[in-house]
Amino acid sequence: MAKICFITLCISAALLLYESSAANAAELHPETLKAWSDYVKATEKRISDELSSKENFLSLDFQVASKAAHDRQALLSGNILIEKVSADDRKDIPDGMIHHWRGVVFMPGVSLDSVLSRVENPTAENVKQEDVMDSRVLDKKPGQFRLYLKLQRSKIVTVVYNTEHLIRYLKCSDSKAWSSSVATKIREIEKGEREKPEGHDSGFLWKINSYWRYEQVDGGVIVECESMTLSRSVPPVVSWIVNPIINSVARESMQRTLQSFRTRMAKSIQQSASIHLDP
Repeated sequence: MAKICFITLCISAALLLYESSAANAAELHPETLKAWSDYVKATEKRISDELSSKENFLSLDFQVASKAAHDRQALLSGNILIEKVSADDRKDIPDGMIHHWRGVVFMPGVSLDSVLSRVENPTAENVKQEDVMDSRVLDKKPGQFRLYLKLQRSKIVTVVYNTEHLIRYLKCSDSKAWSSSVATKIREIEKGEREKPEGHDSGFLWKINSYWRYEQVDGGVIVECESMTLSRSVPPVVSWIVNPIINSVARESMQRTLQSFRTRMAKSIQQSASIHLDP
């Protein structure tokens, strides 16, 4: 019992220390931003190469054949697959951390066109999530639009952001499509709704990109998402307790996003069926 109490005390002290350091403003340095840009370029090139493949399309298909087959079977059985793409304590990101995760979900009974319709025409219901407080389309052009989201992130501390995202989408064929979302503005909000200067805030969310792939298969659509975010680095003295929490939050966020997407699509199918059955 004494050992458990001591561990609890250490964890509490570590969290308090991190919360105290987080209250101080962090600064997004040019070298951190460059490291992020280099990482994004490398990731986007890899994604572009995969999308141009004539044999495979989803990231999961670029694995060892046995694992790819196993993952597809797990998906079709209803599982949501989530994995960490890169370590969040990368040593080549000065004063920052890149968090890169991938999630895949199978949406039974839907068509690629019905999924893309939600991507192309986002409504408050379409983007409704626990951490999305408000949303609206700012402008729209063929193949792209800008989306405003008011986000709330909370685990150790609660932080609210005004964000804007450039969404691009393209249907590659009758059975395949992709979309991307790049945050063009992330501003942390203080009390009174005043925005802090970009890159001079708590440092929990400096950048966020996501890349989506959609593939029509027998019985529905497989949806795959890669999400990358940039945040401040964690002080070494508390990294042993804070890093697992950060990973847990990222995994939960991906799980929630894909589960919510699947639930909304299922609800849409039920509503459509109900309308058609109405005399």
